[in-house]
Formats: sequence, C-alpha cells, structure tokens
Amino acid sequence: MIKIYATCPRSRGVDRSAYLAAVADVARWSERAGCTGTLVYTDNSIVDPWLVSQVVIEATDRLCPLVAVQPVYLHPYAMAKMVASIAFLHGRAVHLNMLAGGFRNDLLALGDNTAHDERYARTVEYTQIAMGLLRGREPVSVDGRYYSVTNLSLAPAVPGELMPEVLVSGSSPAGLDAARALGAIAVKYPQPPGEEQAWVGKDADFGVRVGVIARADADEAWRVAHERFPENRIGQITHRLATAVSDSHWHRQLSRRPDSPDGATTDEPDPYWLGPFQNYQTFCPYLVGSYDSVARMLAHYIDIGSSTFILDIPPSEEELAHIGTVFAQAQKLVTA
Repeated sequence: MIKIYATCPRSRGVDRSAYLAAVADVARWSERAGCTGTLVYTDNSIVDPWLVSQVVIEATDRLCPLVAVQPVYLHPYAMAKMVASIAFLHGRAVHLNMLAGGFRNDLLALGDNTAHDERYARTVEYTQIAMGLLRGREPVSVDGRYYSVTNLSLAPAVPGELMPEVLVSGSSPAGLDAARALGAIAVKYPQPPGEEQAWVGKDADFGVRVGVIARADADEAWRVAHERFPENRIGQITHRLATAVSDSHWHRQLSRRPDSPDGATTDEPDPYWLGPFQNYQTFCPYLVGSYDSVARMLAHYIDIGSSTFILDIPPSEEELAHIGTVFAQAQKLVTA
C-alpha cells in the first residue's frame, strides 16, 4: 500500500492568523484527498512543529502529522512524551520524520558542529531510546555515546494502534544505514528513474520527497509550473550560497545536476525538473507534465520499492485532486 503525505505550510514571513488558517486548510484538503498525513517542518526560523501538529489534529479526524524531529532541539524523553501526550489527549497518532541535518548555520548557532555521518549515528541512538520508551515493554537504560538514561519509563502508555511510523530523512549512505538500523523508511530526494537502481538495495524500504504538477495536457502543466515557480535571480544566488556552506549529501547531489526540462525523449519535455530547487523556492525535485508521463515516472519509483511519497506544500485542494489522478494512474500501471 502506498502512503502519501502532503506538507504543511511554513510560518516564516506569514501573518499569524493567515498562517493558522492555511495550516487548517491544507490539513483538511490533505485528509479529503486521502493522504496518510502531512509533514510538519522544523528549523530555527519557524514555529514549533509539535504546536503546529496540534492545529493539524484539531482540524481533521484522522490525518497524521509527520513531525520533523531534530535531536538537537529536544531530548528523546521529551519527544516521546509529546507522542504519548497527543495519543492520550486526542486519541491520535503522529508519525516521526527523523532528521540528522538541517541548515548548517542553524546547527552551528546551537553549538552543534557534529560531523555529517556522526549526526546519523546520534539520530539512531536518539530514536532507539524514544521508541523503547513508547513501546513501554520495560524501563529503558542506555549508556550511549550521545545519550545516557537509567531505568527510564514513560507515562501515559501509548496504545499499539497509535504507535508512530518512523521515517529517516537522508540520501547519503549514512542515512540509508540509519534507516536500516532502525527498521525505518529511508526518505530521499529522487534522481531521475533510470538512476535510482544503484541507490536502492534489496532490503531497502524507501520513500521519496517530490513535488508533482500534472495535467491532462503537458503544456498546461508546464504553464502552471512556471507561473508558480518563476525564475528568480536572488533565489539562484541564495541557492548557490546555501550549497557552498552545506554538508548535505542530497543538496550537493541535486545541485550538481543540470536542469533540463527540454531534454525530451518523447513528444513532451522531460518531467524531472529542478527549477524550484535551483531558485531556492522549495527543497525537492518536481515532476511536471501530462498525467501519462508523470504517472510513468511515479510508477517506476513504486516498482523499484518506493512505498512512501512526501509531496510539496499543496497550493490548493484542486492541485491535490490532480495529484490524486496521477497517483491512481501510476498504481494502475504498476498493477498491470
């Protein structure tokens, strides 16, 4: 079964009342579209993801906030307590998107200069403690490299049906190893379909973070795409500066790739588009084109093992309907 998550709007540069309404709207759209949940970002410049998740829960009946968890921000006991408290107060599950990185300057401002691969080792230790507490089978004692707890228990208990799904963000070998160690879903920013086989191992259960703009007509899809994400010189400069200071594997990997929406092998442009990423408008590739061409690309990702898709922030409920159409078509292709 394919799980699809939308993404919650970011709070930066948005009026408070408008932001609250936007979060609730996107949550309701996502639930009506059949999404499993919605990703809630975290970084130094935006509001707390756990409080945003409360808004998501209050606006919906079943949608699961996929909370981005940065170990630098919160002790594993405090994170597990958040999950347990939401389960107790609302009878709802939250899912966890475990991070190892983030904006480099954010981490340095917090006094964290831990090396890239070591951050993934820390995330594994963090998550193991938190999940041990949530399972509640016995008190947790760990004398680890990054955390130490002794006979630690969690209350209230979390019912089994409300236990969180765990995802790990990371396109690097260290990220994949962390996901395997945790039995979690490794989420990456996808390469074009022909290049994914080298990344996917036989034991890998993975997900992809990707935007989708699809229409019955490819020209209309590209018109919408360029209208939503116009070229921006300041954004291009910001992107280059961010790449220069980042140690993110995926950021450098995507930045080295030329954008080639006109490199068509069929009668329409290649759907794989990095324009929004290169203009610092969003942080994932986009698939743009006709329902048929985008569905074929999604079907390939599903066919090689992608069980989870995290979409970009939906601009409207209508856009989610178009995305639903193309995913339905992709799953038919896989079945066939």
